[in-house]
Amino acid sequence: MRHHSACSKKDNSIAGCILINIHCKASLQNSEDTSVVTEHICTNNNNNMPHLFSPLKIKNIELKNRIVVSPMCEYSSVDGFANDWHLVHLGSFATGGAALIITEAAAVSPEGRITDNDLGIYKDEHIARLKQITDFIHAHGSIAGIQLAHAGRKASHQQPWLGGKQIPSDQEHGWVAVAPSSIAFTDAEEAPIALDKAGIAKVIADFKAATVRAIAAGFKVIELHGAHGYLINQFLSPASNKRTDEYGGAFDNRVRLLIEIIEAVQEVWPKENPLFVRLSTTEWTEGAWTADDSVTLAKLLKDHGVDLIDCSTGGNIAGVKIALKPGYQVEFAEKIRKESGILTGAVGLITKPHQADEIIQEGEADVVFLAREMLRDPHFALRAAHELGHETAWPVQYERAKW
Repeated sequence: MRHHSACSKKDNSIAGCILINIHCKASLQNSEDTSVVTEHICTNNNNNMPHLFSPLKIKNIELKNRIVVSPMCEYSSVDGFANDWHLVHLGSFATGGAALIITEAAAVSPEGRITDNDLGIYKDEHIARLKQITDFIHAHGSIAGIQLAHAGRKASHQQPWLGGKQIPSDQEHGWVAVAPSSIAFTDAEEAPIALDKAGIAKVIADFKAATVRAIAAGFKVIELHGAHGYLINQFLSPASNKRTDEYGGAFDNRVRLLIEIIEAVQEVWPKENPLFVRLSTTEWTEGAWTADDSVTLAKLLKDHGVDLIDCSTGGNIAGVKIALKPGYQVEFAEKIRKESGILTGAVGLITKPHQADEIIQEGEADVVFLAREMLRDPHFALRAAHELGHETAWPVQYERAKW
């Protein structure tokens, strides 16, 4: 495990460091503990800065706090294009003080969309509107990230507010879904077509081409969507991958597609920019993907240059019951962080500033991903700073509203 320390020679005392989920003492003494890896950004911490507002440097970017806007599908595009909705939706999180804002799942191909109203990044014409969004986010001190995705067998569906049902491939707005194996998500749905080798090669090429467009659009972070029952997750899980070739069966075969996508993305993605992967860290049932599988994969991904695992769960097996409670997925972020040594993000029913701060303070994750709470309060970061007693910058246009 590597320990990064940016402690200045002028003040390298433990008290002078913003502790970022690991005791500065351990780093300064060249500890052999390999349970966690993170950055130290050292400064005078006499103001008792909340852990949630300690900066975090990941490769070439510095997050001003630990608050990340989680990808949330808006189902509001036409032919994959971002529009004014996306600018206002994502831009509000930048004026609200979040450090990193990740777009909803952007499909790498038309057939990789969940609905025909999904955001896309599968043609060059998409770049211009996305660039407007990244320019706005960066102008307000936040970092713009994009999640690249392929829905696999979960493609060709209605928008949720229309019922969310699968649209048969022979109907308007429907198309043939693909997957590792010809296994439908539910008995009520049409079975997908199992990808052949040419189809797999196209998927990999689509992720690579989407990465080139993401660079042109100004994104500084890419997250690969390997969770929630979408294509990469379908390949990872023995519950949905029944292939008998080199992409199925043993663990190393089932993770092959993800590794090959990562390698293709890294051929064009700047080495100084962070690469994240979102995983469903458990599928909450026997005979499926487990938390221990996620630890093993996280170690492999770290070796392949991935910087952070966004730790979600579930979504690949219909009908599984999950006992929801505040922070119900945090334990998986903590497990992966401690057992693999990679940075992690916690997500799932994180709704309170003190709750988020404690997650960072206790070393359970390096960042927190917020979704629904951000929809309720796009200015969560500003409110959190107030509740935690931290002074943070507001947009000058909003300063009259400061608490």
